[in-house]
Amino acid sequence: MTYPWHLYLMAAMYIIAGIFHFIRPKMYMRIMPRYLPSHKLLVYLSGMAEISLGVGLCFPETKDLAIYGIILMLLVFLLVHFYMLSSKKAGAGIPQWILIVRLPLQFLLIWWAWFYLQF
Repeated sequence: MTYPWHLYLMAAMYIIAGIFHFIRPKMYMRIMPRYLPSHKLLVYLSGMAEISLGVGLCFPETKDLAIYGIILMLLVFLLVHFYMLSSKKAGAGIPQWILIVRLPLQFLLIWWAWFYLQF
């Protein structure tokens, strides 16, 4: 089955984002909430999850499961987004307005994933 090009765009986006967890782990560790343990391990696990879910989008047998996984992952990642709003240091130097805009963007990404359950 052939899917719309934008589903493959989404898959590529998650695969590339996941790869960056391995290329630049320190960047992701800087934004991890202090109350979470094993920051480096969590960065690598989340990178593996993004890559796996992105690949899973490309196959009919795993597409729907990958979509549910992406939605769950994005909901969990909200913890990081709210943590980054908690202080200047937690925000990693990113302007406050960008951190605020990222919250509704997260829900837009969730909707985008949910949209593909109909295919």
